[in-house]
Amino acid sequence: MSIEKTLILVKPDGVRRGLVGEVISRVETKGYSIEALRLLNADRTLLERHYAEHIGKSFYEPLVEFMMSGPIVAMVASGNRVIEGFRSLAGVTDPTVAAPGTIRGDLARDQGTTVVQNIVHGSDSPESAAREIQIFFPK
Repeated sequence: MSIEKTLILVKPDGVRRGLVGEVISRVETKGYSIEALRLLNADRTLLERHYAEHIGKSFYEPLVEFMMSGPIVAMVASGNRVIEGFRSLAGVTDPTVAAPGTIRGDLARDQGTTVVQNIVHGSDSPESAAREIQIFFPK
């Protein structure tokens, strides 16, 4: 068994709508452990580090602005295949086509905004998870 860690963010839309507890409940119900948790207002410097691979893309600036629009919750979850498992639990990026039973399928919808507001972010690989965890939970 290979225990992994992943970064999960509840984005400003999820925090604004009071869905933090629901997201945590789904993560824990799936059997993953929450190892660290913090509520923060992400500043531009932190978000530039987090979204570095997207600098220069058309959605970059609207994404940073959205992520600075309100508090976010960052958490580290751990468990066997947690990266893959959380991404499945979250559902596809587009909430309109996300499957029922997923976080995005059940809780998010297309708001008609420049940036998709889809409640959560989850690391997409062990390398991304290590980098992202260090950004939000420096040692």
